[in-house]
Amino acid sequence: MTERLEIGSGPESIRVVKKALVDGILPDTYVSAGALIHMEEVSGGLASVAADEDSPLPVSASTVTPPVLAGLLAQHAYVYRMRARKSEGGSVETYEEEMTPPRETLSAVLAGKTWPGVAPLRGVIGAPVLRRDGTLLQTPGYDPATGLYLAAKVALPPVPDRPTVEQVAQARSFLLRRFLRDFPWSTPADRANYVALLATPILRHYTRSLTPFAVIDATMPASGKTILTAGPGMLYGQRVLPWTYSEEELRKSITAVLAEQVGVVIFDNLAEGTAIDSAILAQLVTGGVWSDRQLGSSRTLAVVNDRLWMATGNNLQVGGDMASRTVRVHLDPNMPRPEERDQSGFGIPHLDQWITAPANQLTVLWHVLVLVLDWTGNGAPKEMNLSMRQFTPWAQALGGFLAHHGVTGFLTNADEVRGVDEDEVRWRAFLACWHDRHGNRRMTAAELRADGEPDYGAGREVDRWDGQFITLPSGRLPNGLGLGRLLTGQIGRWRGPYVLRQAKNERGDRNVFWVEKPTTGPTS
Repeated sequence: MTERLEIGSGPESIRVVKKALVDGILPDTYVSAGALIHMEEVSGGLASVAADEDSPLPVSASTVTPPVLAGLLAQHAYVYRMRARKSEGGSVETYEEEMTPPRETLSAVLAGKTWPGVAPLRGVIGAPVLRRDGTLLQTPGYDPATGLYLAAKVALPPVPDRPTVEQVAQARSFLLRRFLRDFPWSTPADRANYVALLATPILRHYTRSLTPFAVIDATMPASGKTILTAGPGMLYGQRVLPWTYSEEELRKSITAVLAEQVGVVIFDNLAEGTAIDSAILAQLVTGGVWSDRQLGSSRTLAVVNDRLWMATGNNLQVGGDMASRTVRVHLDPNMPRPEERDQSGFGIPHLDQWITAPANQLTVLWHVLVLVLDWTGNGAPKEMNLSMRQFTPWAQALGGFLAHHGVTGFLTNADEVRGVDEDEVRWRAFLACWHDRHGNRRMTAAELRADGEPDYGAGREVDRWDGQFITLPSGRLPNGLGLGRLLTGQIGRWRGPYVLRQAKNERGDRNVFWVEKPTTGPTS
């Protein structure tokens, strides 16, 4: 039965409509950050998309604006006011007149931030997740215990709280010996890291942990990178973004995509050899909340960062602070044209097409959930010896999950990630050459810069530093002042076995620098 809503004058109308909203006159309406949010199905969505295309969730969490509220009231309520008119006999009679509340009334109703009794919306998810108490949220729709709204991309049969031994064995066999069998993993760590990433969106709320950035790269094109990102992307909803080298444009892209209902964000197909060295990304993955100015307005948004962020490309590098914030999955087919491999003996031939079918996505998700619930059903053991800066809770939980299911090698390629850290490599080489040339001698930046000049003796140019002197991003040598600033930013930071030190000269009017190589200390 349609709700009846009688409104009158301006102030009275505001009170009546506000109370009706608080009392739940509109279905699927929640509150997030003080604003009313309405959940609705998105019409015209594609049944399946390519692995490298956007795969949105089938619902939208729309902010209730005055026009949206007018439409929702017309759909779910009979809004009217009493009017008076004279009859033919001269008497006055009253009647109901259906109407839409004035825009000013609707704006006033929505202006407030307090909505007592309206259920809070914490997020929208595209696949079941573990609640913090270890139970599985798998019923589509709103979950009062978590404030999450499950908009499942595939219709999943109920997963048992305690899977049988046979179901667990089948899940391990499918994922490890069929679904992931034919990828050209460079090392066991690459496969283990990927399985961890596949399960991460399911476990993130349970572990209450930040999630590192993920790089999936290969030595050759057509090695399977996009298929791997499509694994979690198709299950949890994905948004594919172009990479940008502008920090400002990257910030805008992040802010825009966090307003969308997807679980995975992919920077796809970066240029070969790209160095991912972004202060914006480092800030993103180490913060549980992303705050930024809303595009096109002066309003500041604060959004929970509960996404899995990934990048794909060939022979990617990781620079700066991103090296310790990144999990790498590396593929090496060791052949000139991987796309020409004979797939007749593959566990799943033409996997790039197979993964786009909803029924197949259901199969993958089912088996991952079975493994997760078997792990929690056995006490959710952790690998307490693992550490990864701000991501240690994630590493210990996922390490325990993988160890429980016999998947070895998790995070054992961390040194390789640092090995492709362009910033680390060039500073280590610079300090090593400096120490070889000058030992512990203390030098001003100007003296060091002069030493970096080529030697033109014997009628030819000789680079005494063999190309290892530190340079600007343009590739040019810095001047003395610029070199001093660069060196100051590296004081006390270990680069392999080398560390840069700083002090004042004897007169106390200049900084002097030197490189130490202690017999004990960090070596990697």
